[in-house]
Amino acid sequence: DVVHSKKYLDFGRGFYITTFENQAKKWAVRKGMRQKKTAIVNVYELSEEWSGFRVLSFEKENEKWLDFVCACRKGQSLNKEYDIIIGNVADDDVFKTVDMYFRGLWNKEKVLNELRYYKMNNQICIVKQEALDCLLTFQKAYEVNSNGK
Repeated sequence: DVVHSKKYLDFGRGFYITTFENQAKKWAVRKGMRQKKTAIVNVYELSEEWSGFRVLSFEKENEKWLDFVCACRKGQSLNKEYDIIIGNVADDDVFKTVDMYFRGLWNKEKVLNELRYYKMNNQICIVKQEALDCLLTFQKAYEVNSNGK
């Protein structure tokens, strides 16, 4: 469900999925370590019947993406205007660069130029429970170890 998400994430509170299996494994391992539980990756089928849903899609990391991620990471509820948000992940490595802008040390241009060198993974944040219930179908789950295997 969308309720149990943390608030200060890239796209705010929501249910996060990715099309990159290695990214999913990394997320599962991190969550498992934090909760001292087994890391589990859930696999879902995502329907592409998105008509009627409000979708915000960032094609790449640009000024709009940077401002949105920083605002959400500060706790602003910009995501409430949307049902689904799609874009790149500001993971630990990427956020080190984004944080330079976040803290006012670098300007947008410098940060965006630096981000060109990172391999970015995608994320889809389903903000509204109705969209989650309608679009996502559980397929299977599997365990991963701390190495992501």
